[in-house]
Amino acid sequence: MSKRIGILTSGGDCAGLNATIRAVALRAHHGHGWQTVGIHRGTLGLLSRPVAAEPLDPGRLDAALARQGGTFLGSTNRGNPFAFPMEDGSLADRSAEMVEGLRGLQLDGLIGVGGDGSLAILRRLLEPIDLPFIGVPKTIDNDVHRTERAVGYTTAVAIATEAVDRLHPTGASHDRIMVLEVMGRDAGHIAMAAAIAGGADVVLIPEVPWRLSSVVDHIAKLRRTARTSALVVVAEAAGHAEVGTRVPEKSADQSIGERLAHRLTVATGAESRATVLGHVQRGAMPTAEDRLLASALGVHAVDLLAEGKADRMVGWWNRTVIDVPLDKVVGRSRTLDVDGTMIRTARALGICLGDA
Repeated sequence: MSKRIGILTSGGDCAGLNATIRAVALRAHHGHGWQTVGIHRGTLGLLSRPVAAEPLDPGRLDAALARQGGTFLGSTNRGNPFAFPMEDGSLADRSAEMVEGLRGLQLDGLIGVGGDGSLAILRRLLEPIDLPFIGVPKTIDNDVHRTERAVGYTTAVAIATEAVDRLHPTGASHDRIMVLEVMGRDAGHIAMAAAIAGGADVVLIPEVPWRLSSVVDHIAKLRRTARTSALVVVAEAAGHAEVGTRVPEKSADQSIGERLAHRLTVATGAESRATVLGHVQRGAMPTAEDRLLASALGVHAVDLLAEGKADRMVGWWNRTVIDVPLDKVVGRSRTLDVDGTMIRTARALGICLGDA
C-alpha cells in the first residue's frame, strides 16, 4: 500500500540539507512507491492554515539540487512549540496547533533533519500522536551524540581551512597576529580540524582550559625562531574555558575573536587582526563528502520507516550507516575527547592549545 511521509528541516541551515531532502524523496518514490511531503520553515510551517507543505515531485529533484547550499524547504531556529514567543513578549505553548497541523497532513511517518535540540523538540512534539519519527543529524558543530559525522560539518571545516590558508600570507606580509573565529557553540570540532589542516599556531577550544599568558608565551617562542607572524584559531565558545579572566562589560558585545585580537596586541605589542567567519560557514555549496553523507543518511531514514521502525536517529559510524534510539542521543553532546586523536595530533604538530 502506498504511504505518505513528511520531511522538514529544523534549526540553523547548513550545507547538505537539500541533498538530504532529495535522497529521502527519491528513495521513498523509487524504492517504495511512496509520496513525500516537504514541510516549509520547519515547525513554523505547521502553524499555517493550511499547513505550509507541498508534495515533492521526484522529477524536479535533480543533481543540481544536491549541489545547492541551504534548504529549499526553509528552516527555523526559533519558535520552540512549548515556549513560543508571542508578539506581546510572552511565551505560549503552541504544540497542540502544530500537532493538529501534522494530523491534517495525514502522514504515515515523519523524517526530521536537525541537531540535538531540534530532534529533542520534534520527539517531544510527536509524543501525543502515533506518528513514526526518524531523525537525521545535521549541524556544522558536529556535536550530535552517537554519530561520527553530521550533515554540514565537512563543508564548514573546508571553509574554515580555506580561511586559515588565506590568512597565513596576509599575516606574514604585515607581521601580524591573525585571529580566526569559527563556529562551535559547545564543541571545538571545526576549530581543531581547521587548525590542524591549515597549520595554525594556536587553537583555543571550549574543551581545554586555557590562559592568555600561555598563548603569549607561545607567540614569543615563535618570534625567537624568526617568525614574524602567528595564526590563532578560536572556537566561538572558547571564552568559557579561559581560566582566571572575566569579560569586562564594555567588551561583552564583542566576539571572542575580536576581544582576543585586542588583548594579544596589548600583551605582545604586535598588530593583530580578527576575522569572524560566522554564517559564511553555513551557506556554501556542500562538499562531496557532505553530499554522500546526506544521501546515505536520507536513504536509510526512509528504509527504517519501511521496516516499521520509529524513534530512532540515523548516523555514521566506522564508515557505514547505523541507527540508534533517539533517547540515546537527545540531551547529550559529543565534544572533543581531550585524550583523543585530534587533540593529540595538534599537540604533536606543535600547535599550542593555551593550556592553563
